[in-house]
Amino acid sequence: MKPRRQRMLAVGLALAGVAIAAGLTLRAFQDNMMFFIEISDVIAGEYPKERNFRIGGLVVEGSVERAEGSLDMAFLVTDTRCDLAVMYSGVLPDLFREGQGVVAHGRMNDDVFVADRILAKHDENYMAPEVAESLAKHVQDETTHLQEGPGPAECVSQ
Repeated sequence: MKPRRQRMLAVGLALAGVAIAAGLTLRAFQDNMMFFIEISDVIAGEYPKERNFRIGGLVVEGSVERAEGSLDMAFLVTDTRCDLAVMYSGVLPDLFREGQGVVAHGRMNDDVFVADRILAKHDENYMAPEVAESLAKHVQDETTHLQEGPGPAECVSQ
C-alpha cells in the first residue's frame, strides 16, 4: 500500500472513530436527560409517560403522612394552583418540611407521582430556579385572574 493511501485510511478511520464516539455520547446524554415539568402540566397530562422527570413546588401544610415504623410516605406538592400527590420510600433530607420547597425525581403511576429521590432546599433563602419560576408564574396568573376575571381553568386539588 502506498504511503498516501495509508494516510487516507488512517484519517478515515480516525474520523469514523470520532463520529462513533460523538454518537454514543449524544445517545447517553439523551437517555440521562431529565426534564422539569410543572405540576399544572402534570395534572393536565402533559408529561413524558415512559421516562422519569422532575417536579417541584411547596409541600402542602398538613399533607405529610407516614406509616409508623416505615420509610414509606405520601404528601402533596403544590405550585400554588394545583396539588399533586407524591409517594416516596426512603430517608428524607434533613431540611424536608411542610411549607418548604422541594424537587422530586420520579415518574407518574396512575394519578400519583412516585418519587425515587427527594431534594429539599438547602437554606431558607434558596429555591431551585425551576421551582421559583413555576411558583412565580402561577402567582402572576392568579393575580391576573383576580384583576381581569376568569382565565385558565383552575385545578381541582386531589
